[in-house]
Parts: sequence; C-alpha cells; structure tokens
Amino acid sequence: QVQLVESGGGSVQIGGSLRLSCAVSGIIDSNNCMAWFRQAPGKEREQVTIIETSGVELWYRDSVKGRFFTSQDYAKNTVYLEMHSLNSEDTAMYYCAAGDSMDACVTFLPSYFAAWGQGTQVTVSS
Repeated sequence: QVQLVESGGGSVQIGGSLRLSCAVSGIIDSNNCMAWFRQAPGKEREQVTIIETSGVELWYRDSVKGRFFTSQDYAKNTVYLEMHSLNSEDTAMYYCAAGDSMDACVTFLPSYFAAWGQGTQVTVSS
C-alpha cells in the first residue's frame, strides 16, 4: 500500500519560493505517474504537474510553467515541487498523488490517482 506524506508548505510573500516534498512509502509500479494537485478554498482540485515514475515530466499547468518544477529523488523515495515567483493565485492546499496505472499518465484525472497525501498548505501574501 502506497502512502504519501507532503511537507514544505508555509507562508511566503509574493515573488517568493518554496519547495514541497512528498515522501513515498510502498511500491509504485514503474509504468505510472506521480502528480501534484492543489485546491484553493471554494475551487475544484486542479492538476499542477504530472511526472512519470521514470522521471519524465509530462505536463505542467499553463499558469505555473516556467515557475514550478517537479523532480524525483529515487534514493530518498521523494518527489519534489519547486515553486518560484509565487503569486496570490498559487495559494492553496497542495497534494501529492500516485497514479493507479498508466491511465493516470494519459488522463491526468484525479480519479485515476489512487493514493493521496494529507496535503500541505501554501499561502502567498503581499
């Protein structure tokens, strides 16, 4: 059973940076994906970035392209989300998720991600 634990969230000023971590325990199939989602108050959960377990970065939300970067450290079983030039629209609860099959890598839909972390709050203010 895969378990995910996020950390690294916090409060930061506009223009600042944060690095989120997602510690992974359990086995994730090689042909699968990890993802970062976020959900702001009153809004639907949205995809932020998707990365194959091979390390190939599949997709970034347009609003974060060039500012957010995802990576994996296989030795530490950790997935990272580096966030730069943060703005108020990035304020949300951020979740790490593991896909249940290659379908997750194709659809990017939350329903294809079987394991979720508890979330870490990111608050960006002036």
